[in-house]
Amino acid sequence: MAVTRMAVIDIGSHELDLEIFDVSAAKGIVQVDRIRHAVALGQDTYRLKRISYQVLDEICKVLKRFVEIMEGYRVNEYRVVGTSALREAENNSVVLDQIRLRTGIHVQVLSNSEQRYICYKAVAARKHNFNRLIQKGAAFVDIGSGSMQISLFDKKSLVTTQNFKLGAMRIREMLSKVGDDRTISKLVGELIDNDMTTFKKMFLKDRETKNVICIGNVLVYFLKKLNENSPEWMTVQEFNEVYNYVVGSSARTMADRLNIPVASASLVLPTMMLCKKVIDFTNAEMVWIPDINICDGVIADLADQKKLIHLEHDFSSDIIMAAVNISKRYMGSKSHGLLMQNNATKIFDSMKQYHGMGKRERLLLQISAVLHDCGKYISMSAPGNCAYDIIMSTEIIGLSHTEREMVANIVRYNTVSFPPYERFDGKMSEAQYMTVLKLTAILRITNAMDRSHKQKFKNIKTSVKNQLLTITTESMEDISLERVLFKEKADFFEEVFGIRPVLKQKKGVC
Repeated sequence: MAVTRMAVIDIGSHELDLEIFDVSAAKGIVQVDRIRHAVALGQDTYRLKRISYQVLDEICKVLKRFVEIMEGYRVNEYRVVGTSALREAENNSVVLDQIRLRTGIHVQVLSNSEQRYICYKAVAARKHNFNRLIQKGAAFVDIGSGSMQISLFDKKSLVTTQNFKLGAMRIREMLSKVGDDRTISKLVGELIDNDMTTFKKMFLKDRETKNVICIGNVLVYFLKKLNENSPEWMTVQEFNEVYNYVVGSSARTMADRLNIPVASASLVLPTMMLCKKVIDFTNAEMVWIPDINICDGVIADLADQKKLIHLEHDFSSDIIMAAVNISKRYMGSKSHGLLMQNNATKIFDSMKQYHGMGKRERLLLQISAVLHDCGKYISMSAPGNCAYDIIMSTEIIGLSHTEREMVANIVRYNTVSFPPYERFDGKMSEAQYMTVLKLTAILRITNAMDRSHKQKFKNIKTSVKNQLLTITTESMEDISLERVLFKEKADFFEEVFGIRPVLKQKKGVC
């Protein structure tokens, strides 16, 4: 069986990490080597909001060395990613440009939702443990340097995912001028409690969460240093024993005992406190701390995209479920949203040769169909613009920032006049603009078919012939209203695709 050698470089908040893997269908993903280099990137960003020239120069030198190492290993393909420290730096455009010019490397800066989704993918690749845990209810906690993400699962379904600006390094930098560790411990507790109390009221009420899955570089690094054979599974009591040791030790004491830098040891307390708070708020019984990081997530995502491995978990379903729960929060109609999804995708599938879009665009259409009326929660007279604001303010796990903006615009222009590209209020390429245009045209006629919310167009049949898209229903009800509203949207659809959509009732039906 063929083996593909691949690599991932993570430009993280406190280190640059190069990991080299062999990927094959027979053995899956096997790590070959790992090279790390400490760098104070996050310290610059979280304290100064900018990356200094000295740090940039160091990053470029290390990346050049990493390229030489990859050439020595004969790597076939690699990906370089940056996370919150790069994402939040005010001068990140200059930094990325300098990296490209000086090393030839193009860095993909992951949005928060992409970053968390990718790490979640790496954990889900350990299918036996992951599937068993989420079946019983689990909180997936991803603790990074800049923020923490909590995703709740109940009976295999993703309930919600929320981001907290409470990463280990961010907390450390926020409290860097505070006195002793005991004072820091108290203040960190107050910081976390404020957000976690709100989270509990909104999402944990009457929900049973037996398991907590915690991931994060600092957490795994610390546990391995504390005990080389540290188990991935812990009871809450076992976790609390480790936690009590951390709270009772200064960063200097831990650094001396574990032979680690003080800077690394100072991240352990906020990391462990974040974990502890989630465990306490969920009343969990077991804690799983798998040894995975962002590089594991990126390689799993890349190998999955290249069809070099097969991941059984349905990740698209999770993204849609996240959208469904957003719609539910804003009082969206579940039955109407489901019908919108079904009919929009049937129209999309029947027109593949005319629109030239693929699976990812189909997913964006589904999400748009689910969220199309969430703006009515705020304003019945301006639902499109309100929906845009809701979607742009709400994270959807698995979507990039650009994809989320595309969904927000598809929903907005479902009810608002569509502007030409020159006047389009969005940071998109012309190709992305065209995708928004096409999906909006489909969403408009789909919405017109169920404007009354009476489900008259269940089990539709679609066919394209002689420049006509015929949509047939077997409904016994009067569809006069739908015909009128549909006709208003049909002109725009025809202008976009060059095909006229028409409604038809099956013969014998009044």
